Parts: sequence; C-alpha cells; structure tokens
Amino acid sequence: MNAPAKTEDFASSIPAGVYAETVLSVTHYTDRLFRFTMTRPQGFRFRSGEFAMIGLMVAGKPIFRAYSIASPAWAEELEFFSIKVPDGPLTSHLQAIKPGDQVLMRKKPTGTLVLDALTPGRRLYMFSTGTGVAPFASLIRDPETYEKFEEVILTHTTRDVAELKYGFDLVHEIQNDELLKEVVGDKLRHYATVTREDFEYRGRITDLISSGKLFTDLGVPPLDPAIDRGMICGSSAMLKDTKELLEKAGLNEGANSKPAEFVIERAFVG
Repeated sequence: MNAPAKTEDFASSIPAGVYAETVLSVTHYTDRLFRFTMTRPQGFRFRSGEFAMIGLMVAGKPIFRAYSIASPAWAEELEFFSIKVPDGPLTSHLQAIKPGDQVLMRKKPTGTLVLDALTPGRRLYMFSTGTGVAPFASLIRDPETYEKFEEVILTHTTRDVAELKYGFDLVHEIQNDELLKEVVGDKLRHYATVTREDFEYRGRITDLISSGKLFTDLGVPPLDPAIDRGMICGSSAMLKDTKELLEKAGLNEGANSKPAEFVIERAFVG
C-alpha cells in the first residue's frame, strides 16, 4: 500500500503547478463511499459546481483524477465525495487517507455544471446518481443559486438506502446553519430514490421522469422550457437518457460559451 506521504520527500517530489494540501477530515459512509475535506490553497478560486484534478504520489509518480468540488465557492475548506474502487489507480489509495496526509490538486478548476451556463429560469432541477451529487453539494450551499431560482430540486438516486446518507447530511447541514437556512428557506427540495431496496421513492430517475411520477410526487407540472432548468451528473447511461428526456421536453443543452436550459458534466464518464 502506497500511503500518502507526510515527509519532506513528498514536498520535493510535488510536480510544478500543483498544490499540496493537508487532509482535515475523512468520513466513510459505506464500503463504497467516503467524504473528505482538506485545506484550501490561498488564492484558489472556483465557481460552485466546478471540478478539480485531485491526485496522490503513487510509486513516485503523480496520479490525478477529476473530482467535483463539493464545497461551495465561499467555503474556507475544500470538500470532496468519492467512490472507492478497490483496484482504482487513484481511489484504491485515496480511500486510505487520514487527517494530516497530503493530497495533490492541480491549480485550474473547470466544469459545465455552473450557474453561468444556464439561461434565467424559475425552477432548477439537479439530476444526480451516486457520487454525481458532489457538484450539487456545492451549488445547494451557494446563496447565488437561490438568488437565481425560486425553487431548487435535488434528485439523488443510488442503489441502496445507505448510499443516500451524504445527501441527507447535506440537507440537514443547511437546515441547521444559521446563515444558510435563512437564504435557502423552503426553496430547496430533496428527492431521493433507490433502485435495489424498498424506500419511500424507488426507481431510476429517468423512469420517474418518463412516467411523470417525479412531478406527481413533487406536486409540480411537467418540464417546461420556459420555466425549468436542469443540471445532470451521473453515469454515462444516465446522462444519455436524461438528456434525451429533457430535449424531448423542449430544453436545449448549454455550455459556458452558450448558456441554455440544461447542462451536463461529462468529465467523469469513461
């Protein structure tokens, strides 16, 4: 096991143009999911919803992968939500980090799941599966989201109920934060579903959109391009199917250079 280094050797081996930050906390949710926080580099700026390249030195070489920054742009610490891949080149090592260890991060954040890439609307849907909820963890804690939208609906679909806990923790955190709860009020709605266990809401989000059950459960009308905006983050199949459903409803895909009714993050696919 190549444990994250804590010695002077680590500092001397850091690649140019890369931050080396200290792990502050680690929370393991299941045998597949964990959350960690680390120090935020002085002068590091990002837009809520963007991702960064996170890495470790493994066998003397830096290995990086794209990770959404789960903390909002205003936060003093950086937060990430990760899956554990037993044989993953990075996650097999990253899942073993502890407070005090160091993690690498490239200096330039980027991404399409940002408010700037959407045209003005009234209701914002955030469609996520698994760790795809991470960029939305950033956005639902950003006051700008609620300045731009009257209603924010976070959907989070996982295989098992235990994998939903991170999302529920986020909402609980917002509801108990003196400043955030005042900004958010009743604008945030959390719609959590599972596919393999009994739960209040069950099924793939694409099936729930197609059948109309999502809208019935929420008490809102079907997707309307004049009102609704969307953000999508999840598996490649989920991205494809959700994109088709939104386009069928008349919404167009946008980008940083050309804002429209919905955006997709493809950096984590493949």
